[in-house]
Amino acid sequence: MDCLFCKIVKGESSCCKVFENDDFIAILDIMPVNMGHTLLIPKIHFRNILDSPYDISTKTYPVLRQICCGLKKELLCDGLNIVQNIESSGGQEIFHSHIHIIPRYTDDGFKFTPDKKSYLCDDDMIRFAKKISNSIYKCIL
Repeated sequence: MDCLFCKIVKGESSCCKVFENDDFIAILDIMPVNMGHTLLIPKIHFRNILDSPYDISTKTYPVLRQICCGLKKELLCDGLNIVQNIESSGGQEIFHSHIHIIPRYTDDGFKFTPDKKSYLCDDDMIRFAKKISNSIYKCIL
């Protein structure tokens, strides 16, 4: 396997590490949106959240919170974006699960401004909600 993040976890590729425990490593992104842009990477390889082992899923949020707190306190940023890109069409470029933690500042000029869509009517929105809800309850935790 030629996975950059697996190489980083194994110490075969360099990085600027900001956090590590038994399950995760957090490193600075080499092409940051803002300085301090951090990647939280599980040490075991899986493609993205859809393939996440349950035990790693339950451990992710507490570690993510800890890193966010550290970034906010140290960088005095006004806010944070937490982003996970899933599959190519969702923007995923490295197919080893990772979460972007991006420090944000009121005047940083970076905006998530996609073209917004609207439902045809309330009934259309209700149909989407029901379809999604039925599928969610069928997914295995």
